[in-house]
Amino acid sequence: MQTPRSANIKIVLIVIAVAIVVGTLLYTRQLVKELLEREREVADLYAKSLEFIANRPADKIGDQSDYSFIFDEVIRSIDFPMVLSDAHGDPLFPYATNARNVRFDSTLSPEEQREFFRDVIRRLDTHNPPIKVAIQDSIVVSYVHYGESELITKLRWLPYIEIVVAGMFIILGYVGFSTIKRSEQSNIWVGMSKETAHQLGTPISSLMGWIEIMKGYAAQDPKQVTTIAEMERDINRLQRVTDRFSKIGSKPSLKDEDLSDVIQSIVEYFKQRLPSRFGDGRDIDIRIESQDHPTAKINRELFGWVIENLIKNAIDAMEDGKGSITFFIFEKGGTVYIDVKDTGKGIDMKQRQDIFRPGYSTKQRGWGLGLSLSKRIIESYHKGKIFVKDSKLGKGTTFRIKLGK
Repeated sequence: MQTPRSANIKIVLIVIAVAIVVGTLLYTRQLVKELLEREREVADLYAKSLEFIANRPADKIGDQSDYSFIFDEVIRSIDFPMVLSDAHGDPLFPYATNARNVRFDSTLSPEEQREFFRDVIRRLDTHNPPIKVAIQDSIVVSYVHYGESELITKLRWLPYIEIVVAGMFIILGYVGFSTIKRSEQSNIWVGMSKETAHQLGTPISSLMGWIEIMKGYAAQDPKQVTTIAEMERDINRLQRVTDRFSKIGSKPSLKDEDLSDVIQSIVEYFKQRLPSRFGDGRDIDIRIESQDHPTAKINRELFGWVIENLIKNAIDAMEDGKGSITFFIFEKGGTVYIDVKDTGKGIDMKQRQDIFRPGYSTKQRGWGLGLSLSKRIIESYHKGKIFVKDSKLGKGTTFRIKLGK
């Protein structure tokens, strides 16, 4: 039976994560915009205050009360860098008095300080256009140059820092949970395999004993001898299956094997049993096309298990019981490729990743473990790759196995 698609859950989680990131960026951007507007208003108020002083009547010039509002209210609220310049854009001297929140080396010469504040003015103007201070709204006497406060700078970086931290946390969590999941799956595989091998061991040993007894009774009957010989082959095959299960979880020994010979022995076994498997009217051709008999380091029993699973899946995909299964074996660039092509019903594009997931099956019967087990054998034990190379609905599927030399 089919299990729920985990890909849909991942897509939903990704969409939610993107929505959170976009929401955070937009909210922070709005906060920065509001703070920038407040700073612009403060700078504009400071410029208007200077204009007010510059436009005072002559009889008020000595009255210091006009300065109290500027120094007590406006200047105190300035927490961003600001520099006053003359009508030509040169910083006003004394520089320390006509600048706010700008750090500089007071030991510099007046000329060096002037150049320093010129650079500061150029940098400030890249953030905000200067505000002019004019007499009678026509004669410009100075400019107010201002930039961004440290708070705004921090707010600009805050969402990116949050995204990085959250991303690292999510990645670490994903890796951790994936590792735990793989470990649990591995333990399940190993436990199930060991128990299966243990359960099969006793009846197989008993059947082997009964076969020896039957040989004595059928010594004079050629038909019975032939039948018993085939039964013995099947018992030996069951013993090999038991050995395969017992190897799961252990480090298998890898040897250089002729892949054509390994696959040919499995194909011959299936060819002899196709009629009994399907009955009359079934016609499935299994053949091998190989170039120069390439070899690779494999465990013969486990690798044979993979080939058997691919053949069984290909046969099951031929709903009318007719078609072909072709093995193409070739070597290229130090890598051995095995393409298993069938003429079955094909695989939907949406199912190509799911078919290797434990428990996924499109058949009425079966546990959906064959391809999952094959993937584990190829990738974990043989350090290779197995995937769907090509598939078209109604025309067939090609699986590809990649093995290193």
